Amino acid sequence: MEIIRFDNPYILYGLALLPLLIILHYLINRRKRKLLRAFADTELYARLAPKASGKRNNWKHALFITALAFLILALANPQIGSRMEKSTRKGVDLVIALDVSNSMLAEDINPNRLDNAKRAVDQLIQRLEGDRIGLVIFAGHAYKQLPITTDYSAARMFLRAISTDIVPTQGTAIGEAIEQSLSAFDEKSNHNKAIILISDGENHQGNALKAAEKAREKGVIVHSIGMGSLKGAPIPASANNASKRYKQDQNGNTVITQLNQTMLKDIARKGKGKYILANNANSGVNSLYDEIKKMEEKEFKSRVYADYEDRFQYPLAIAILLLIVEHLLFNRKSPLARKINIFEQPTK
Repeated sequence: MEIIRFDNPYILYGLALLPLLIILHYLINRRKRKLLRAFADTELYARLAPKASGKRNNWKHALFITALAFLILALANPQIGSRMEKSTRKGVDLVIALDVSNSMLAEDINPNRLDNAKRAVDQLIQRLEGDRIGLVIFAGHAYKQLPITTDYSAARMFLRAISTDIVPTQGTAIGEAIEQSLSAFDEKSNHNKAIILISDGENHQGNALKAAEKAREKGVIVHSIGMGSLKGAPIPASANNASKRYKQDQNGNTVITQLNQTMLKDIARKGKGKYILANNANSGVNSLYDEIKKMEEKEFKSRVYADYEDRFQYPLAIAILLLIVEHLLFNRKSPLARKINIFEQPTK
């Protein structure tokens, strides 16, 4: 079974104008008839204008209105796609908890920590097959960016939109991020869920270790990826850092952000997961993907739509054909009709 939808449904409101055009045509014709009756009676007018055909004029207008209706349908762009079907997939549930604090703008990893992290997540999404994924972002507080889904295109779209400006409060609330990630899972299975925490661990807040331990008790593995270097780097004053200005403390000294590797290692240990140190050559995705594939997979149902295909060509072709016929149809009577209604009076 196929489903029909319109890509631009608001254009269909134009169909409401067609009855108005029909009424307008009727009113104009009625006024013309009144004027003609005032000028000459029906028999006299038929003799004065034997080639005129009111019916043909009505046919031309009907063809024009119909063509206009099909033109509006073409502009609305009807599309055809397969109906939504239930499909059973096997996979694991993943939630990516991504640090978007200002320290993630540091450039000790090219092009910077955040962009490197987003690239790593994008590579992971491209390798997933049947797994479900969700996104949580955090700085001073944690927020669900994308619920658990198998729609990888949507996940990548949300991922591209992530920046340090997306959260109002700065900081690194890792514990809250893990708790938000936990709330994204359902509790029906205890052996197919994992959290991947990506952060520099800088300016850590909250009970991150307790949150990781709580996750493990619920059967959720917590992996961590460290973004940054132990040497550290200054924090750009803006995301694009075109002016190469860096954040300073109250004394005017440049603020240096360093990777808190100890914290991230402890989180992975408490969560029975794996810690990966990311660098320019290795984002840690391949190692974590291998760990994810070792997990027990579960079956779950998802709904998928086939891609819709444009079908505006058909109403557009009908509209063009009707306009051609309307143009070729003259207001005057055909030669055959004129033979039937001849001008001369019959001879007695």
